[in-house]
Amino acid sequence: MYFIVIINKQDSIIFAPLKQKNTRMSTKKIVELLGKDADSLLTHKSKTITKEQIHHPGADFIDRSFALSNRNTQVLKSLQSIYGHGRLANTGYVSILPVDQGIEHSAGASFAPNPIYFDSENIVKLAIEGGCNGVASTYGVLASVARKYAHKIPFIVKINHSEMLTYPNKFDQVMYGTVESAWEMGAAAVGATIYFGSDESTRQLQEVAQAFELAHQLGMGTILWCYLRNNGFKKDGVDYHAAADLTGQANHLGVTIQADIIKQKLPTNNGGYPAINFGKTSPKVYENLTTNHPIDLCRYQVANCYMGRIGLINSGGESKGASDLSEAVTTAVINKRAGGHGLISGRKAFQKSMKDGVELLNTIQDVYLSKEIDLA
Repeated sequence: MYFIVIINKQDSIIFAPLKQKNTRMSTKKIVELLGKDADSLLTHKSKTITKEQIHHPGADFIDRSFALSNRNTQVLKSLQSIYGHGRLANTGYVSILPVDQGIEHSAGASFAPNPIYFDSENIVKLAIEGGCNGVASTYGVLASVARKYAHKIPFIVKINHSEMLTYPNKFDQVMYGTVESAWEMGAAAVGATIYFGSDESTRQLQEVAQAFELAHQLGMGTILWCYLRNNGFKKDGVDYHAAADLTGQANHLGVTIQADIIKQKLPTNNGGYPAINFGKTSPKVYENLTTNHPIDLCRYQVANCYMGRIGLINSGGESKGASDLSEAVTTAVINKRAGGHGLISGRKAFQKSMKDGVELLNTIQDVYLSKEIDLA
């Protein structure tokens, strides 16, 4: 069921049932939102790792990628419930609303721009009205409304988090509940974060690997937030936390512990390994497998997800206000043309009015629904 937002004279919000809208944004409008980068992003052809070398998203992706894997039939059912829901149902693409920022960034910092999202139910309603494939949030948020909504939209329970009350802050993720409790509330999948490069990353890797194994045994899918956290990843004024080579390796570690979907930041640069002078890489990564074009950098992230056998979704990033729509469309075009599976956008959607949040989510989805925007 979907909802239309009605604001009454007291400025309170009422949700009335509404049939899902199928109206799509025109490619012309997408081109306008891309601005000066439209030609570069829409006509680029990748010659590093070609589209013939990767596994393409598609309606039969679960069959092609997982049917012959070790995932049991209940996992296949859960993954299909995500890929088969919302406006992007059965396209091979996903649009997920993630709202764990109340823990990761503090509730005040996250929800002060629009206080209705202190109420957990409104988070789920935004995902439903926005036509999302699923809603990813905390144990508390999803548990508080599980009996009302777990059968109406796929739940993705985030099982670990940082916390913002340790002083000074530290780069760590700890378990906030059990995998069994996520299953009991009807979750289709669990999500977790690993801060690769942090002092606690080895422990996080072991904890999440064990949690993902149990989630698969219980029939749930697994989604990994593959983030980098280390002050040493900033060198000579350049931040390499979103470098293609480093995030690519994080992805490769993530699929190794059997994440079914990888969430990663869109690459902003490359050459983290040689700049920081650590780890192991090859000159061919920079000479043959990547260029400075953002689609080629993202294609390298896809390559590290077993050439697309595991879906890559990129994050939408923080809300900056007026530029949110164009930034979201740009990220979606890069992800789609690189061979990714979609976007997971939170703050850009919920740190504004419900109506504008729905519009942003639908605009992102329109990129993936557009037949004119294809693999580079």
